[in-house]
Amino acid sequence: MSDTTRSRTGLPLIAHGTALPAPGEIDVTTLRGRRAVRRWERTCAGDVLERLTWSRPDQVVLTGVPGAYGDDRFAAVTARVGDAVANRFAHALAAAGLEAGDVVLLVCENSVEAYLAKIGIAKAGMVAAPVNPGLAPDVLAALVERVQPRFTLVDAELWPRAEPVFAGCGLAVGATITIGGGPVAGSPSFAALVERHPATEPDVEIHGDDIAELLFTSGTTALPKGVMLSHHYAQTAGLNFALSLSRGLRHETDLVVGTFLPVIYHVGDVIFPNAALLAGGSVVLGRRPVPSDVAAAVGRHRVTALWAGSPQFVGLLADELDRDPGLDWASVTTLFYGWGALAPALLERLAPRCAPGMVTVGIFGQTEAIACHRFWPSRWPDTHAATAPSVNYVGVPSGLLASDVVDEAGDPVRGGPGEAVYRSPIMAAGYYRDPDATREAFRGGWFHSGDAAVVDDSDEGLRIMVDRYKDIVKSGGENVSSMRVETVLQDHPAIAKAAVIGLAHERWGEAVAAVVVPAPGAAPDPDEVIAFCRARLAGFETPKAVVVAEALPETVGGKVLKYRLRAEHAGLFTG
Repeated sequence: MSDTTRSRTGLPLIAHGTALPAPGEIDVTTLRGRRAVRRWERTCAGDVLERLTWSRPDQVVLTGVPGAYGDDRFAAVTARVGDAVANRFAHALAAAGLEAGDVVLLVCENSVEAYLAKIGIAKAGMVAAPVNPGLAPDVLAALVERVQPRFTLVDAELWPRAEPVFAGCGLAVGATITIGGGPVAGSPSFAALVERHPATEPDVEIHGDDIAELLFTSGTTALPKGVMLSHHYAQTAGLNFALSLSRGLRHETDLVVGTFLPVIYHVGDVIFPNAALLAGGSVVLGRRPVPSDVAAAVGRHRVTALWAGSPQFVGLLADELDRDPGLDWASVTTLFYGWGALAPALLERLAPRCAPGMVTVGIFGQTEAIACHRFWPSRWPDTHAATAPSVNYVGVPSGLLASDVVDEAGDPVRGGPGEAVYRSPIMAAGYYRDPDATREAFRGGWFHSGDAAVVDDSDEGLRIMVDRYKDIVKSGGENVSSMRVETVLQDHPAIAKAAVIGLAHERWGEAVAAVVVPAPGAAPDPDEVIAFCRARLAGFETPKAVVVAEALPETVGGKVLKYRLRAEHAGLFTG
């Protein structure tokens, strides 16, 4: 087609291959293959606070519960101040020699400083790579090697565990968040670092498809994979969740999201604090999920939407409310939970203490695809009453998620379990530097979750989460690879075989349990085996109990039938 070809309107059409406008000119002819990179039209996860400076600049948007900030100036942060801090950190990274696309490693738990740092990294066009501080040293070292960070941010209280890894990798600390101690030797505090740099907006070209963050999976057969999350992903996920989080509020800007579960190194950062800020609301950030702290903070800060995690943790919160009638939860209009079904009796205990019409929302998703299924007990009360908590209904896909349940050939399955597969604009771009795993996960045009699900026979086709294809144990909000733990157990000289399963636990939701078969002539001592694991694994990976058995139930091919072990030992932690 030539550039003189005419459309039906008589106007000339632009031929494929026509030269784009020169740099600095605005392209008003190209209709396909554009890149929105200019400041006024771009999608950047780091702009979330800057936008609020045009509407409510002096509103406190980030409140740290004591323990979730290292410097008192970060206890309560306005949009104007928070945006300036993020800008200053972006300039600090550039001054350290980093360029757009470089990786910044964070070894941090929840804190206001760490959250602002992530916003600054995005503003700089760089990539945040937060790691779970509880990872075993060998795993952390391998992840450092994979991502090759150019700068690191570390919590002071976590430094003793991270120091040997940093020494082995030749990695220096760029700045320290002073929670639990002073700055690591040779590094400034985060507060001191940002003071040295201007608060002006960084001038960086950023596109929505650029990667903003690498989040790491738990790892099943090998090392954790680096999930590549784009600026588009963060923005769209936040807006998607803002719709549900602001339920029951007269104005979405009244939204106050409370989260004490990890949001620095978990995908919760884009669907809870990010969603609150995109709605024009605010965030109450706690360091760790201690039930008494959460219960008190909800009332003190008038939280309207709470990310409460597992049904077991929701139960612990209800216990706190029962113990203290003075705790005021009347502000709570929505409560989010996941990883299991919420017992109707528990909901009945909570509802009278919350806002009239309080809505509970069960969510089911994963880092690679966090648009999520949603189950509202109030929408399907009969199903909930008849099945919960023994059957984990996860409802239907959100409006931004295409989800099916398929067999190994990729054909839809109804009436029995299959694998949940997804398509969505809120989707990972792939696994960093792992083309084989990416190709396998995204085969056939869908993301394959590794989770087994059932579509029920109701008119709405509600989904039920059945099992985890990948044998992941979810303990206290952490993903534990059973295969990794089994590998360590099988290194024990008194153990011939081992199987790791997750069993119901009042505090952890699921607790890691190991069933082991003794080596010939050996008699493994459970306490000694646990100590053996603790020296080699993270605390959340270490089995909470070890059961010695004569044999493991197996298929003819030697695969352990873990569903039988789960059934046999279901009451191990519950009496």
